[in-house]
Amino acid sequence: MTKIIDGKNAVMGRLASYAAKEALKGEEIVILNCQDVIITGNRENILKNFQEQRSKVGWGQTGPKHIKASDRMVKRVIRGMVPNYREGRGREAYRRIKCYTGVPKEYETVKKIVSGKEKKIKFSKVGEFVK
Repeated sequence: MTKIIDGKNAVMGRLASYAAKEALKGEEIVILNCQDVIITGNRENILKNFQEQRSKVGWGQTGPKHIKASDRMVKRVIRGMVPNYREGRGREAYRRIKCYTGVPKEYETVKKIVSGKEKKIKFSKVGEFVK
């Protein structure tokens, strides 16, 4: 069975842990609107950390690669919550997760799980860090 989650106003860590758990159980997970997922905390500190990570460059093609697409950023956070994503059960679970920026045509009319609501705390959206 496929679970379709609307990521609008969802906190990134909570969304990632839920998606990882469900994928480990054997569910197919689709996350939509990844550009509207929320990162809580002070915006200046978050932006500074992203800029520091992106300024570090390794040797040619072997160095660290820091993602600049919002759907891939969310999937990378989920990857951190899947145990042993390189082998066995973790690899299978990681392959069951799909992330999209916006809503593709095949998911427009399908019922979605709404995971977020309006927040009254300091937050930034993932789409703000994509350049």
